[in-house]
Amino acid sequence: MFRVLFVCTGNICRSPTAEGVFRHLVDARGLSGKIEADSAGIGSWHVGEPPDPRSQQTARARGIDISDQRARSVHIDDFEAFDLILAMDKGHYQDLERACPGAHSAKIRLFLGYAPETGITDVPDPYYGDGDGFDRVFDMIETAANGLLAEIEGHHTTDQ
Repeated sequence: MFRVLFVCTGNICRSPTAEGVFRHLVDARGLSGKIEADSAGIGSWHVGEPPDPRSQQTARARGIDISDQRARSVHIDDFEAFDLILAMDKGHYQDLERACPGAHSAKIRLFLGYAPETGITDVPDPYYGDGDGFDRVFDMIETAANGLLAEIEGHHTTDQ
């Protein structure tokens, strides 16, 4: 099983959207028994809460239900348990690097690294913006999730 963890600030907007989109793509390719996704937040402000209603609405409008997800914080065990830990922005990346046991630091990457065509490195936080921001973020996440899945299929064994 190849395991991917998506990380944002509070695990209610960007990372649960990324988890939902990525799971949807994995399921569509018939790889759900081979690739697993989860999400977490750097902070614990929203632990136990569902994704932001605007994130849920945006995902639902695109045929993806993320309503069953619940926010959680990154745990030290995650660095061992996951094959890739994907930060939504440079701040999350730095926080993860500081918390990570050295042996696992190569697992941490910026999520938009899988979508170089976007021309940016950070998935913007739509939390304080208008509703349109959630659509833009969804589009970026979908692009990066497709790139990520292509990378996993092309370079990591998924036939275990």
